[in-house]
Amino acid sequence: MPGKRTCFCLAALLTAICAAVPAMAQESEAQEESELQTDTAAWTGAESESETEPKFVVAIDPGHQGSNVDMSGTEPLGPGSSEMKAKAATGTQGRFTGVPEYELDLTISLLLRDELEERGYEVVMTREDNDTAISNVERAQLAYEQGGDIFLRIHANGLDDASVSGALAMVPSPQNPYVGSLAEESYALADCVLNAYCEKAGFESRGVQYYDDMTGINWSKLPVMILEMGFMTNESDDLRMADPNVQTLMAEGIADGVDAYFLQRGKME
Repeated sequence: MPGKRTCFCLAALLTAICAAVPAMAQESEAQEESELQTDTAAWTGAESESETEPKFVVAIDPGHQGSNVDMSGTEPLGPGSSEMKAKAATGTQGRFTGVPEYELDLTISLLLRDELEERGYEVVMTREDNDTAISNVERAQLAYEQGGDIFLRIHANGLDDASVSGALAMVPSPQNPYVGSLAEESYALADCVLNAYCEKAGFESRGVQYYDDMTGINWSKLPVMILEMGFMTNESDDLRMADPNVQTLMAEGIADGVDAYFLQRGKME
C-alpha cells in the first residue's frame, strides 16, 4: 500500500507539473511579447522624436519697424566703440507700390519662418509685428541669447537711381574690428543664401559685399548677413517683390540657401 500511495503522489505531481508548464510558457511568452512591444514603442518614439527635432536655430531679423516707433536714440557702432548711430533707421519704400520696407521685410521673414520650420529648423524672430521697438544692438543680442546658429537680417534696398536693380548681401570684412573672426563663416552663409535666392526668385545678383559700418552686424556673435532682396526704387524689383507668388519663391530661395550653407560646412547630412 505505501508503494501505491507513493505512485499515486508521483503521478499527481507529474500531472500538476505537466499542467503548469504550458501556462508558465504562455505567461513567459506574453511577458516577452509585452517587453518587445514596449521596447519597440520606445525605439519608434525616439526615432520619431529625432526626426522632428530641429536641426539648427535660425535667427531672422525683419529690418526696421513701423514709422510710428521712435528709434531716434543712439547706440555704439560696435562693442566699446565711441561712434554712435541711430538705434534703427526708418527704411525705404516702394517707389511704384508704395509698400514700406518694414512691411515687406516682415512679410518675407514670416514666410521664411514658416518655410524653415517645415524643413525642421527652429526659428527665432527679432520681431513679428511692425510696432516692436527693438534696436539693432538688441536684435543681435536677442539672436545670440535665444540660441541662434546663424543670423539672417532681411532688408530691401533703395537708391535715387531707379535703373539700379538686383539683390546683394552684406557681411563683415576680415578687417572688421568687432567681428572680423566671423567674416569667413558670414561670407559662406551670404554666398549660399544670395545664390539660392537669386536662382529661385529670379533676381539679378550684385554679389556679396563687405560692410563694417552696420551696428546689427558689428554686435553679432553669430555668422551674420544682411540680404538686400531687391531695390524698391526700381520698378521691376518693386513690383515683383510685392507679388505674393514671387514672395513665396523669395522665402523658398532663402531657405534653400540656409540648407546649402549647413550642407557645405558639413554641419548637416
